[in-house]
Amino acid sequence: MLKEKKIVLGVTGSIAAYKIAALASMLKKQGADITVIMTRNATNFINPITFETLTGNKCLIDTFDRNFEYSVEHVALAKQAQVFLIAPASANVIAKVANGIADDMLTTTFLACSCPKIIAPAMNTHMYENPILQDNLKKCRHYGMEILTPAEGYLACGDTGAGKMPEPERLYQAIERAISHEKDLAGKKILVTAGPTREAIDPVRYITNHSTGKMGYALAKQAMLRGADVTLVTGPVDLTPPPYVHVVPVISAKDMFDAVTAVSDEQDIIIKAAAVADYRPATVASEKIKKSDDTLSIELERTDDILKYLGEHKKDSQFLCGFSMETEHMLENSRAKLVKKNLDMIAANNLKIKGAGFGTDTNIITLITPDGVTELPLMSKEAAADAILDQILSIRR
Repeated sequence: MLKEKKIVLGVTGSIAAYKIAALASMLKKQGADITVIMTRNATNFINPITFETLTGNKCLIDTFDRNFEYSVEHVALAKQAQVFLIAPASANVIAKVANGIADDMLTTTFLACSCPKIIAPAMNTHMYENPILQDNLKKCRHYGMEILTPAEGYLACGDTGAGKMPEPERLYQAIERAISHEKDLAGKKILVTAGPTREAIDPVRYITNHSTGKMGYALAKQAMLRGADVTLVTGPVDLTPPPYVHVVPVISAKDMFDAVTAVSDEQDIIIKAAAVADYRPATVASEKIKKSDDTLSIELERTDDILKYLGEHKKDSQFLCGFSMETEHMLENSRAKLVKKNLDMIAANNLKIKGAGFGTDTNIITLITPDGVTELPLMSKEAAADAILDQILSIRR
């Protein structure tokens, strides 16, 4: 996704500068072409040779360095850049870029860039909370720059509070969102459900299934990277939600039904990837369990059919995609579900096929619409998510 992308990293004078070495390494492993620009003060915290070794490109500091081919270097680099991240961003450099001051290599290049710009402040808590600094950040936002919220914690100066630069992984995510994909879903609202639900039997036990949520989370992430406004309604999973996504955690099928129906009317596309528990105990808590020696007897009832409700209440402008996980007669059962629940598409797979279904990082999916069938090969769940989104877009067009 970042292969051969032109990325500029601006590093200013902060103890957090050393963390950018890890970010540069992460980006290089993805095949990105990285140039690092440092302020003079930044060189007191980390040696430019570190970045040159990691990126394979000269680290730029001096605007008037003559060790270049003939060109106005900051302009040439600004034209090539596809994203410019300043991290750590000191209060001084934030003040400069907010007010158009360009007095060194970093700020002149930043001012000349027309690509997406990201700023990750890092400073003492009191400096960060200073109204002047906050006004400068508002200016930067006004001019279209993305400002990453600092982390809170123990700072190098000994204070505790806001001002820590986000970790390299968070910086990577911001770059990935900015340039990894074409924004062909910009302006679209997409609702994704993911994971299992849990139906309580008593305070200790519950009914659930083997869903890990990986497919739904991949769909939410890829839709976000492609510019969509994504809401992720998720059951209990051991996954970190993707950034820039509105996450609604739920436990039971009723919780998920309520969360989905509360926002479903606002959505352009709804993808139900959650594997909701089909049954819940039917009686009150004190009467749910009947024990006799080694026998446990529980009266069950069906949980809310979320997909059926969505199909019955689907607006003409909406696209509704469901999932079908089968162990036999996959096409026949999935086609029947497509019609019965008024879906526009169903993503089906056979749980008996190696590499498909729950708990894997891959999937083998067949996309079924009223007009045909598209069989996808074994691929990562992120690639499968992109293929599903591609198919949805091709139908909506």
